[in-house]
Amino acid sequence: MTATEAPGGSTDALAERLFMAAIHTMEIASVHVGGRLGFYRALAEGGAATPAELATRTSTAERYVREWLEQQAVAGFLDVDDTEADAGARRYTLPDAHRAVFVDEEDLSHLTGLAQLVIGVLRPIDELIEAYRSGAGVPYPAYGADTVEGIAATNRPQFHNLLADWFAAVPEIDARLRADPPAHVADLGCGTGWSSIAIARAYPKATVEAIDEDADSIQSTRRNVGAAGLADRVRPVIHGAGEAKLPGRYDLVTIFEALHDMNHPVEALKSARDSLADGGAVLVADERVADRFTAPGDEIERFDYGFSVLHCLPVANLEEDSAATGTVIRSETVRAYATQAGFANVEVLPIDHDFWRFYRLTD
Repeated sequence: MTATEAPGGSTDALAERLFMAAIHTMEIASVHVGGRLGFYRALAEGGAATPAELATRTSTAERYVREWLEQQAVAGFLDVDDTEADAGARRYTLPDAHRAVFVDEEDLSHLTGLAQLVIGVLRPIDELIEAYRSGAGVPYPAYGADTVEGIAATNRPQFHNLLADWFAAVPEIDARLRADPPAHVADLGCGTGWSSIAIARAYPKATVEAIDEDADSIQSTRRNVGAAGLADRVRPVIHGAGEAKLPGRYDLVTIFEALHDMNHPVEALKSARDSLADGGAVLVADERVADRFTAPGDEIERFDYGFSVLHCLPVANLEEDSAATGTVIRSETVRAYATQAGFANVEVLPIDHDFWRFYRLTD
């Protein structure tokens, strides 16, 4: 083996990969800055701008705005009209093709929220390092508003655009939610409520209890539900998913990308099962990882392991008897949890999704 070789590839290739990763990480951070400060939206709605004009639109400091605009143009995210002009006179434009990614919050290509989430999961890095030493967890609130809002912004487009099709692919669920008497749904781990809102919009007869143990998330849910005009059919509730009894009886209980974060997933599924009305079902959507560990892994495995290392395992490992599942929740794990919770049937549903696998749990 030569000095420029290493197991799995050359030293030079690995060094180049990590260098590019550093560039991409800083660009993700710059996207987060632009999203939080409203730079992209101001360019989309107000048109081309000089640094001073964008600073005025967004109530920010011109010198910082100028540096951000130059960086965004160098990265290829923004267009600039004249690179030879004086720095303060250059005009920057958000390309039409980039609006969906940076501005349109319900477009499936929108990823500004993902940048916010990536920055959010890095926030408690010192607590995370200590957790690796001690074996303890990191509380969800330690990750701050960027993580809560980033998760919401990342998932909102697919709930808005795809949820009705997911449910339509399960005829028994779709029929019950359209039927009389009106169906009662519990949306466990609802976050800021976009999944609950999507259910209510897709099924005008149904009522939904949006349930989460995080008070800040439920506060955001109340705002989002009110803005959507659905306060009469979506009721936000602060309640731990694993607590002995949910607040009602339900024809459907949904758990979207939350089972793997629960400290006690079996207890949560048992609570959901015990709250089902006759003929009811639990619908779980969680990570579409491979059915067995392989290395190196594909992009989905790398993506999910990245979040598991930084966020999902620490928040799911807060108690001595925590399941500590982590983001990489394979189908055999979901089956095991469901069986331990008392479900007789665990069906993997024929719903096509790049990141999630869907399960229906019934007696």
